Amino acid sequence: MDRVAGGDRAAFESLYTETAPLVHGTAIRVLRDPDLAAEVTQDVMIEVWRTAGAFDAVLGSVGAWIATMAHRRSVDRVRSVQAQRNRDELAAVRDYGRPYDDVFEAVEENIERARVVQCLSTRTDLQREAVVSAYYGGRTYREVAQDSGAALPTVKSRIRDGLNRLRHCLGVD
Repeated sequence: MDRVAGGDRAAFESLYTETAPLVHGTAIRVLRDPDLAAEVTQDVMIEVWRTAGAFDAVLGSVGAWIATMAHRRSVDRVRSVQAQRNRDELAAVRDYGRPYDDVFEAVEENIERARVVQCLSTRTDLQREAVVSAYYGGRTYREVAQDSGAALPTVKSRIRDGLNRLRHCLGVD
């Protein structure tokens, strides 16, 4: 390891030949994907080349040191791949657009509109005018009261009663 730390390529080649199968085997056991394991093996062996000076024989063997790096790098890769899957899944869910059928939606909207018109026609003229002014005309209670010349509490009662009866007629109760 001292020679590898000193930049001796022949020493590294010998170390690579001896330890690369250990690194690849460790990566395969964790990742279960030969392509990812090959990438991790390459990353670990490059890290060994760059950090050989950090190896301390007092703490353990060369094989254990390299196998530990391989295991940690493999676990990191598993976490990275899972995080990417989670992001992709979240993006897919977020970007999902419900299939939209213009014809169906238009027909359904026309049917609902016809039901509302039918139900409004069963209200008294005062109720119908108050509800239509407030909800379709965008008018406030006060504006409806001024337009109709009725007192504000009366208009509020007409609208509330008209909406309740409209809800009942539409079967929304």
